[in-house]
Amino acid sequence: MRKTPVGPEMKRAHKPVRVLTVDGRADVAKELVRDLWRHGYQAKSVSTGALALEHYRQADLLLVDLDLPDLDGVELCRNIRSLCDVPIIVVTARDSELDRVLSLRAGSDDYVPKPYSLAELIARIEAVMRRVLRHPVTPEENITVGPLGIDPRAREIRLDGRPIDVTRKEFDLLLLLASRPGIVVTRRQIMTQVWRDSGAEPGRTIDTHVSSLRSKLGSSNWIITARGVGFRLGHP
Repeated sequence: MRKTPVGPEMKRAHKPVRVLTVDGRADVAKELVRDLWRHGYQAKSVSTGALALEHYRQADLLLVDLDLPDLDGVELCRNIRSLCDVPIIVVTARDSELDRVLSLRAGSDDYVPKPYSLAELIARIEAVMRRVLRHPVTPEENITVGPLGIDPRAREIRLDGRPIDVTRKEFDLLLLLASRPGIVVTRRQIMTQVWRDSGAEPGRTIDTHVSSLRSKLGSSNWIITARGVGFRLGHP
């Protein structure tokens, strides 16, 4: 990767931008992390989509390769975007129009094909962060569906104003469904985002948690089963 001087715009920020690189190739990730630190960023890397789902909340921006060992990068973008608005730049050797379109539709903010110069990548990071700072968003806003209220930051669920006592996984599962109203969330997506295990076979674990949530919410109609596919949030 060519070492090219870059502008000082991001260095003037009071707080360094935290960048998480998601790349399955350790040598490439190590070099990029070193270059980003050299230019004033707090950078770290993870090698799988599952690890990215564990650590994305600690980053101000993600650099995602599409070719990951456990999860396609497009699906990773879609999963993260369903949960928050952290900026995502796809950085990949895949440069077809279809890959670009799918990545952007999945929620990425930009697309940088490899090979690229460090100067271009830094410029794109700066451009994306300018848009974010110009139009700040509050991630994880409260979600209300009829009498059901979910506060992601306090990790509280209320039904008709009364608190519902749920486990950590039950909360994460209900939040995932509520953040995608009207959309069926597949069992694979649930395993990836709630259990952080994209390689595990979805089994009775999900069904057990769904059954428990239905019982605590007082109606099976709060969580609708899409037979053979997954689940979606309902409204009794």
